[in-house]
Amino acid sequence: MKRLIAAGLMFGNLVEISSPALVERYNRALKHLTGKTTALTDFHIDISGFSPEIGEELNDPLYLNPNGANRQFILLTTSQKTAPLLNMKFSTSRGILQQFIEKNEAQLFALTARDAVAGELQGSVYEVSTPARLLEMKRVTVEADTIGGHVADAEKLTQMIDRFREEPDGWRDEALIAQMIGLARKTGDVTRQPIALPAMTFQQPNFWTSHFGGIYIFQEAKFPGLISTLPRESLGRVPLSPAMDLSQRNAIADWLERNGLVEPIVQARGLDAAAVLRQKMDFILVEAAETLGIDIGDARRTELRKVAYRLGDSLPEEFLGLAALLRWVEGAGPWPRITSEHAAYFYTLRGAPGPDRDLVNMLLSELSPMDVRQMFIVHKELFYAHYTRWSEAKRQFVVDFLEREYKVDAQGAREALFGPEPSMDARERPHPRPARDLAAAVGPWGAVQRERR
Repeated sequence: MKRLIAAGLMFGNLVEISSPALVERYNRALKHLTGKTTALTDFHIDISGFSPEIGEELNDPLYLNPNGANRQFILLTTSQKTAPLLNMKFSTSRGILQQFIEKNEAQLFALTARDAVAGELQGSVYEVSTPARLLEMKRVTVEADTIGGHVADAEKLTQMIDRFREEPDGWRDEALIAQMIGLARKTGDVTRQPIALPAMTFQQPNFWTSHFGGIYIFQEAKFPGLISTLPRESLGRVPLSPAMDLSQRNAIADWLERNGLVEPIVQARGLDAAAVLRQKMDFILVEAAETLGIDIGDARRTELRKVAYRLGDSLPEEFLGLAALLRWVEGAGPWPRITSEHAAYFYTLRGAPGPDRDLVNMLLSELSPMDVRQMFIVHKELFYAHYTRWSEAKRQFVVDFLEREYKVDAQGAREALFGPEPSMDARERPHPRPARDLAAAVGPWGAVQRERR
């Protein structure tokens, strides 16, 4: 992992904490939330305030998320809003924290100038001992305050001021006046500079979780469904149907199409489909070369073409399917028939525009694992897991590629591959396209084959 860290592809864009004042505030917040403190004098934190250095020091990578269901957070600065979220358990957590910071940025800027802000992403359950419990986590409430309780004290002072103004003899109530003065010394003049940090509730009907090996849950879809990374039998009974696993490619393809959640990359607006197909083919060749122990040299396209020549009729089906599609795009071949049974099928798709686009792209990266660029962009947890199993040659190739082709303009690369960012507001969720007649349901490349029993 050192190569990734050195290239800024892992633990990148974290916020450095090195001033004694901020370290002291962090320790107060950490003590308040967990009963622990750090002896480190400088470290880095993510959007939630989690520090990989402190996690290593405490030998606890989940010290801010002990039950894996209700993540706690520490805010020392509003600049944390652009940081990543490490050890992600739910795909919605970073977006929720980012929205919370952005919608309360002025208040948080003022509050973090005097103290650390600590809070929690409170789900509707307190533990996830079974997969069925995950389906109860349909909303998340964010509550936060400074360690000194400035928000609670400001609310209390505001109530006292209202009481002082409304009661006829309020100006004679010396005890009330003394309490108001005492709180005002702590909060300041709340009549001129109000302090408020109201609880915010976010809906999360559709999400990915790392629990139970990884599960994709779509409860707010035309046809709800659940997709598990592990065999579906391992989930036990879940109150959502269909419950599928990654081995059921035909069923997943049919379900995605009926919900209108995917689109072929050759039909995507503004996408250079030929360039994307060529890059996917390069990734597949690198994987094939590694499997067969073939040297890829400097991994330039000319070298990879030689690998393709050497493989001959042993070329992967994924490569052949994408090559046929590329010939059609460039006007050099007929329209290929690539059904869901074809190994290249999920490599030809991307998430359709809408609030679930990123979640669908995460799922597609599981179904097309040789596309390392897409995996890195949309599913870093999966990428890091695969990275540990690669050879040194492939690791170097991938790191060099991401530094050269992605890191220089990450936002531009994301938009070029997947389109503009979808809205995070659940109220703007569009309804899926109407379902087609099941007897005539077809995928983007032809009839979707029924799951064989």
